[in-house]
Formats: sequence, structure tokens, C-alpha cells
Amino acid sequence: MPSTALSVLDLSPVPAGGTVADALRHTVDLARRVEQFGYRRYWVAEHHLAAGVASAAPAVLIGQVAAATSVLRVGSGALLVGHRTALSVVEEFGTLATLHPGRIDLGIGRSGPPRTDAAREPAAPVAPPAGARVVDGLLIPAPFSYAHLAAAPRYALAAALLHQAGARPPGFAGQLDDILALLRGDYRDADGLDAHAVPGEGADLQVWLLGSSGGESARLAGARGLPFAANYHVSPATVLDAVTAYRAAFRPSAVLAKPYLVVSADVVVADTDAEARRLATPYGHWVNSIRSGVGAIPYPSPEQAAALPWTDADRELVADRLDTRFVGTPDTVAERLRTLRDVTDADELLVTTITHDHADRVRSYQLLAKEWAQSGDTGRAR
Repeated sequence: MPSTALSVLDLSPVPAGGTVADALRHTVDLARRVEQFGYRRYWVAEHHLAAGVASAAPAVLIGQVAAATSVLRVGSGALLVGHRTALSVVEEFGTLATLHPGRIDLGIGRSGPPRTDAAREPAAPVAPPAGARVVDGLLIPAPFSYAHLAAAPRYALAAALLHQAGARPPGFAGQLDDILALLRGDYRDADGLDAHAVPGEGADLQVWLLGSSGGESARLAGARGLPFAANYHVSPATVLDAVTAYRAAFRPSAVLAKPYLVVSADVVVADTDAEARRLATPYGHWVNSIRSGVGAIPYPSPEQAAALPWTDADRELVADRLDTRFVGTPDTVAERLRTLRDVTDADELLVTTITHDHADRVRSYQLLAKEWAQSGDTGRAR
């Protein structure tokens, strides 16, 4: 199989006892490090009103990361466009692409209730929960319902604060088409009046769609001939649905002659399985804070996590994420990533790693990159 590049998704996690400034500085430092380790691209997420996540303004953070690196592609994973206009998106990312030509990715996602990730202990096989299945060695857990999050007061508050009073978000497909038209320079309104984004028109950037299911995002990415990122780390139960829908809908475009797929995974790597499991222990509490509707808490240390209450109901809420996180030594995690790649036929893997201590996160990415390169799976240029 051709070489498969590794890339990074960063949420700029705020460590318990640390500050937002610490988290943002760590993001810039991590980007510098992973560029040296050979990762292809570095995407930042978009989260709002979360004490444990500092990545709330992707375009601003992308500018800082791009300025601190030289060859790494930098982008959004994903920019939530429901509270933005097509023109504002194109002007922001057109500015970034003008300053850093050939290095900016505009990753677009639909706005909606946040989704989350989780950790698996790799020491022993995990019995699949009811409704789960294993596909060629890859665990596809039972689906998780996000219905309770849609009604959570905190998410209603976020929506109110992000949207102008009385504003109605445009349809996703129409907004995507407006973004693409503004980038190409052939935008026309209903009356035939043209508009030209400056900066933005003709910008040297890549447009991506990101999705967690076989829904509109996957189908639109295929129909428009765009690259697509499917979220195993966000919604592992539906990743194969997303991949299948994208490929079924794909039509060649001026951008791509054939589908190009990135698949994400939650990863923690350390020198021993025991150490990796120790570093991963806070993750269940952190994901639980999101899925319970409280909002992401500052990321606990392993010692703090050990003192937090944890019930069967708590674990059940995050079981799919805990059971599908890749945790262990470099060879253990690399083997599981190869399984994810082979089952989804991914062209690239997007790795997200969260630990309390920044040094442990850097070390995890370093160990994985070294193992991946030694196994012949790496590949930066494309």
C-alpha cells in the first residue's frame, strides 16, 4: 500500500492548574515540534465556552501556527460555518493563504452539538458492547445518541452568543457553493451581480469538508469533488457510513480526480503500555464533562483523575470513545492505526493526542512519528 502520511488535530487543551495562555503557547510549540517530526498538516479545532479548550478562534490561531512553522500545512478542523457568512470565511482564509501561500487548509464543518473522543486500554482485548461489531480488526462501537446535548442549556447559550439576534443560518450546501464561487472568482447573486473577495479570490488554499456520519457533509464533499475528513475519534460508530457516503457521491473535479480521505484517531503513545495507560486515564472524565453537557473541563492530571468520582453510568456515557482510543507503545499504536487505515482505505491519518503535561504530548507524537517512519508508512509530500 502507498505510504500514508500522519497529520495532527489540536484542540489546544487547557491543563488543570494551567492557563489559557499555557494552552495556546503549547499549541504553537507543538506545531514546531511535529513539523520537525515529519507530520504533514496541523489542524486546529473550534470550540466555544469550554474552560478546557482554548481553540475558539481558528483563523487567529492558524496565523500564529503558520508564522511559527515553514513547511507544515496549517488549517481548521473544522471551521463551523453556521455562524459565519461565506464572504467572511473567504476573506479570513484568503488573508492567511496570501501570507502563507500553499500551506493553508480551509476545513469546513456544520455547526451543531459538539461530539467527543475517548481512550482504550490496549493490554487485553475488549469485548464489544451490545450493538458493536469488529470489521477486519477495527472496533465499530454501538451508536451514541447526541439528542440530550442538543437540548443542553449550555449549547443553547453558545448558539445565542454566536449568532446575531434574529439571524438564520444559511443552508450548508448553498453556503459551501458561495465559498467556492468566491474563491474561484465567479460569484453571482440572484440578480446576476458579481462580487470579488479581496483577499480570497484565487487564494492558494485547499478546501476540505469534515464529517462524522454518512450525512450531508460526506455527500457534499463527494459531489463537489473535495477532500474529506471522517471522524473516527469523534463518532467511531458512524465512520464507515461517512467513508461509504463520500466515495459513493464522489465526482471528479478540478481539485481531485479521485477521492482523498483523511480519518482521525485519538492516540496516546509512551515508552511502555503501562505508562501510556496512566497518561490516558484522565480522558474519560474529560469526555464525560462534554457529553454530560457541562462543557470541557480543564484536563486533569492522572493523579487528579484518580481522585475524581467515576460510576458505571459515567463510563457508559463515554464507552465508545474509551474503547476506540489507541493507547500504548509505538508499535502497538502504529499497528492499530494501520488497521484503521486499511479498513477505511484512508489516504492520510489525523492524530489527536491530549495529555495533562505538554512534554508527554510532544513525546507521544515523537514516538509515533519515529515508529511510523521506521515501518515505511510515512509520506509528507502530496
